[in-house]
Amino acid sequence: RSRGLCSKSLKRACVGYARLAGTMQASAILIAATATAKCAALRHIGRRSAIGLAGSAAVAAVVPDAANAAADPTVKIYFGAGCFWHVQHEFVGEEVAALQRGPESITARTGYAGGTLGGGLKDGKVCYHNFKGVADYGSLGHAEAVQLEVPTSAVPRFAKKYFDLFGSRGYRHDPQDRGGEYRSVLGLPGGQASPLFPVIKQAALESQGGMKLYAGRGNEPDTIGDKAVLVYDSDKYPFYPAELYHQFHDDFMGPSYGKAYNSLQGRQYKQGLVGLTGCPDMDPVRDEGRYAKGFPS
Repeated sequence: RSRGLCSKSLKRACVGYARLAGTMQASAILIAATATAKCAALRHIGRRSAIGLAGSAAVAAVVPDAANAAADPTVKIYFGAGCFWHVQHEFVGEEVAALQRGPESITARTGYAGGTLGGGLKDGKVCYHNFKGVADYGSLGHAEAVQLEVPTSAVPRFAKKYFDLFGSRGYRHDPQDRGGEYRSVLGLPGGQASPLFPVIKQAALESQGGMKLYAGRGNEPDTIGDKAVLVYDSDKYPFYPAELYHQFHDDFMGPSYGKAYNSLQGRQYKQGLVGLTGCPDMDPVRDEGRYAKGFPS
């Protein structure tokens, strides 16, 4: 798999956050996640200022507003823009920054959506490409996506975050990855008929890349170069969680996202928040720490 290019100095600062958090015994994962979220803002901040944030990240204390969170209804939305590893990392950071979520309350999950070939499933499964040919998501017409559950009041912020992923050129992070599996998708209950769709539409209109929304019909080819995002009714085009291997995974190009981020895989597995899907996958016991590099004991 490939990964697009971005500032090496900013990446080093982001990695520094995770390493710094790794030295803290108390709230290490939460601090690291908070620091990861701050990395999302680095493109708007000078490198010198970014390095200064590293110190404050180590002492940051984030306390969720439980009362407000309980009062605000939530919605599940999925977003796709190329490789889902990078997209998940971006939205984990946004969940921490916007909603003050910790390791057990982060909801961003990698998965597949938008396919209807063969009913969208094979033997009740949707799987990543595998040598056994089991329920290959590409052959079922799906795209890689990341689903998360957020308060409806936070939808404008998360929609903006999504469209920001395309930058000023309207290109996704990893244009080297090509094919319908990497097309740009967005799914929410009701699709374009959702009462939340006007918020999504406004975010697209205001996007720096000039992104455009189109009704998704399933199984489409790649959208790269078209500045197009396919909008699905998630009730008709549901999201299928990806394998454990693909949760909280590093991209293959550039520095690691850090052990604090990778360890979310093991933490959430042990909490029952992510798990095995019946597809060819890693073994949580045999492969502990082998793939995401942070599977904790």
